[in-house]
Amino acid sequence: MQESRKIRVGISIGDLNGIGCEVILKTFEDARMLDFCTPVIFASNKTVTYQKNALGFTINYNGVHDAAKAIDGKVNVVNVWKETPKVEFGKETKEGGMYAIKSLRAAVKALKEGKVDVLVTAPINKKNIQADDFKFPGHTDYLAKELDGESLMFMVTNDLRVGLLTDHIAVKDVAEAITPDLIRAKTHLIEKSLQMDFGIPRPKIALLGINPHSGDHGVIGKEDDEIMKPVIKEMKEAGQLVFGPYSADSFFGSDGYKKFDAILAAYHDQGLIPFKTLSFGNGVNYTAGLSKVRTSPDHGTAYEIAGKGEADHNSFKEALFKAIQIFKNREEYLELTENPLKKQKVRR
Repeated sequence: MQESRKIRVGISIGDLNGIGCEVILKTFEDARMLDFCTPVIFASNKTVTYQKNALGFTINYNGVHDAAKAIDGKVNVVNVWKETPKVEFGKETKEGGMYAIKSLRAAVKALKEGKVDVLVTAPINKKNIQADDFKFPGHTDYLAKELDGESLMFMVTNDLRVGLLTDHIAVKDVAEAITPDLIRAKTHLIEKSLQMDFGIPRPKIALLGINPHSGDHGVIGKEDDEIMKPVIKEMKEAGQLVFGPYSADSFFGSDGYKKFDAILAAYHDQGLIPFKTLSFGNGVNYTAGLSKVRTSPDHGTAYEIAGKGEADHNSFKEALFKAIQIFKNREEYLELTENPLKKQKVRR
């Protein structure tokens, strides 16, 4: 990244019938946000104009045909399509999904080419994005394919970080999917992300059990005794600060999570229900383990309030700030890693 310009934040617009464009426009209606970054929205002038008029925004923007031409101090819109897609607020339509993917593909391409520095994705609908050339359950899996990495779904706030061993799979498949290799891989990803992306040199990580009460010594299930515990023991003996498996029902209620830098949950709802209960509206969905930085708000398309001007943009704004901070943390980490003498100087 050149020192002469601000961090460029690529933004995919999400489902046109949801609240994605609304939370984006609400965020940048505050001109002070342009002090922190240069936003680059991947959509079209016509689409953004329609949304801003429908929602009553007065925000101005700069239309460009290439993200590399984005101007600091302005909200930039890359014209990914020329036509005017039909917007039907609150409805799940094939067209809404198609344009969400067009925006995402263009944003990821610009990210890979270095035309934007980070990516913030507005919410999509996992059903209407499915197509012959796009068969992914969501952003995370697509980005893992495009951005060279083993991805980790990592929900974060300033004082709570929850990663997932398994994410978008059916509950009936969870136990079979969790293997010793998966536990090792995901724990390594979360440990590396905490060091590189969050500046925590020796992170302390808690793993939640697969079964209720972590199996109650095999009474409710054997997976925790036969799979989780041996791997955790192995990692601890190797010097990692890894603990568990903890019974998920009491772990969050007793404030046990406050003793750790991150928690690794066995499956989607086990981690996300407590996370969103404690942090909804301020949480950020971060895809750790990739070669580039991507964040997203912690909510979905919210069709039920789309087009009404009622959407809360705080989570999107937090996702934006988190992407910028992680990008800076990574730059500093890489600089210190490449220059050990500077690292020693900093430690003094």
